[in-house]
Amino acid sequence: MICRIWHGRTRAESADAYAAFLQRRAVPDYARVPGNLRVQILRRDDGEVTHFLTVTHWASEAAIRDFAGEDLLKAKYYDEDADFLLELEERVRHYEVL
Repeated sequence: MICRIWHGRTRAESADAYAAFLQRRAVPDYARVPGNLRVQILRRDDGEVTHFLTVTHWASEAAIRDFAGEDLLKAKYYDEDADFLLELEERVRHYEVL
């Protein structure tokens, strides 16, 4: 099993709206992909900035490829992300789940 972790930051005043967007748009998009085993959104408020982690578990690299494309470590963004995020980090991290 592979754990895929994406990180993003918003301004604190946008955090609630971004969290709602993730639940409405991103979580169902992940969940629709065969081989996606779990989706979690983590949030940490840090003064004027809020950090989000999207933590997903996948059955295989092939399943991740069906979601993210050929470059498995390239972050996937939605058009709306630009309205919230302070930057668009290019890469995600993968970990093997033991």
